[in-house]
Amino acid sequence: MELTFDDAAAAKIQPHLGPGKKLLLTFEDGVGQYSQHAMIHMMIQFTLNVVAQTAPTDGYNVVVDSNLGPILIKDYSAEDLDEHLTVHLNQTLNTMQLSGDGGVIDSDMGFLDFTEKK
Repeated sequence: MELTFDDAAAAKIQPHLGPGKKLLLTFEDGVGQYSQHAMIHMMIQFTLNVVAQTAPTDGYNVVVDSNLGPILIKDYSAEDLDEHLTVHLNQTLNTMQLSGDGGVIDSDMGFLDFTEKK
């Protein structure tokens, strides 16, 4: 499995990356500390998370190659993903769209940097 960020999406994400950080692609199912909510409806939702390299990532046991480096996912979330994935930034709405071989997977993929000070 591989994920490619378009130039605009990469430009949005890259300032959040650096030494001591890693990326997670979180299936929003309410499981684990990085999932923001459980799905109450029939939509598939994902969030791209930036976490510290030392942050616990229990359950994120599959590595997806990307043009921004490795991304960890929960193994069972692969069922909702395709072999070739892309992330496109809609610059008008400042939202990211996750797509695969079969079309759009999440038209408004979230982005959370857990390393930012609140």
